[in-house]
Amino acid sequence: MLLFGGKTLDKQLEHRPEHVTYCTKCVVSNQRPRITFDDKGVCSACHYAHEKHNVIDWNEREKMLVDLLDRYRSKDGSYDCIVPGSGGKDSGYVAHQLKYVYGMHPLTVTWAPHIYTDIGWKNYLAFKDSGFDNVLVFPNGVLHRKLSKVAFELWGDHFKVFGLGQKALAFHMSVKFGIPLVFYGESGEIEYGGSTKNKGKPYEDVEDWSELYFAGSSLTALTEEGLRAGVFTKQEVEHEKFSFYWHPPLDQLRKIDAQMHWFSYYKKWVPQENYYYTAEHTGFQANPVRSEGTYSKYASLDDKTDGFHFYLGFVKFGIGRATSDAAHEIRDGHITREEGISLVHRYDGEFPKKYFPEFLEYLKINEEEFWEVIDLYRTMSPHLWDKSSGQWVLKHRVK
Repeated sequence: MLLFGGKTLDKQLEHRPEHVTYCTKCVVSNQRPRITFDDKGVCSACHYAHEKHNVIDWNEREKMLVDLLDRYRSKDGSYDCIVPGSGGKDSGYVAHQLKYVYGMHPLTVTWAPHIYTDIGWKNYLAFKDSGFDNVLVFPNGVLHRKLSKVAFELWGDHFKVFGLGQKALAFHMSVKFGIPLVFYGESGEIEYGGSTKNKGKPYEDVEDWSELYFAGSSLTALTEEGLRAGVFTKQEVEHEKFSFYWHPPLDQLRKIDAQMHWFSYYKKWVPQENYYYTAEHTGFQANPVRSEGTYSKYASLDDKTDGFHFYLGFVKFGIGRATSDAAHEIRDGHITREEGISLVHRYDGEFPKKYFPEFLEYLKINEEEFWEVIDLYRTMSPHLWDKSSGQWVLKHRVK
């Protein structure tokens, strides 16, 4: 039984175009939130990829990076920047570059996944053991499960709760240790198709988080709905119990002049190259088998519940994990569009059955309740899904 009577807080659903079209250069559709297409049917991510590979002067960008780092680099070996991440291919690349190429002294910080995979834990240990101080933070297990359960139904994505903590943790550590400079990996909005608001600058403002990353809805709305439904107690929704999911007060951030920078603004961002780099330098290993829902083996390996994030994206937007992987590999010239289409047809929307029992147990729901939520979001998407034959069928596929 649905806890919230078929309600959703995902405001992104209101802005999906009714007519589905696909980029003429990659395989992404106009259903991806905040993506734009030109009059030739080319998406904003493909336009940026062209700039990345052909227009941007990366030598000049690197000079900007060096100037920035020279202003913050410590002379006594104390921490001078923070790098959040799991120790995967991307955060491993950023941390290793900053320390061993540019002579910085990063403190790496990790927000633990819902349920570690064996390969995710192994890569985390290999990363820290390759030469990095690390702070690993596990959230309150009871509250994190409850938040994830509410988000699964109200946001159509339990994984955004992980994103809240992952985003905010670096700034909490920045304030706690007095380290103003924070480096994230890539700007996903620019690299993969989304808002171009921050395209011309190496950072984003804290105020952008809700709109760009959390479905236009705040944690407050999530907890208030959870309280009304009896998922949370009144005591549990007191603000301080959820402090790690919020950024620190703005006055604390301003006091130390905290700022975040996208490493991808200064160095050309190619995920496959990051994989090769970290395999050589930080002991990163790909999964021995492909991830469910796609063909790749080296991305998003840490969390047993990760596949359901991508599966819900397929349900809500008709865009699954294979589409996301193929789109950026087409843009980076690793595969052709024809190859990408074939991979999308073969793997997109594959159900992540491997960890399904553990996912249900984590959220404390049964299989019937799971499918009620899935059907809810399909019902909200009549321009994407049809059930006239008794089975849900996706109406549109890239051709």
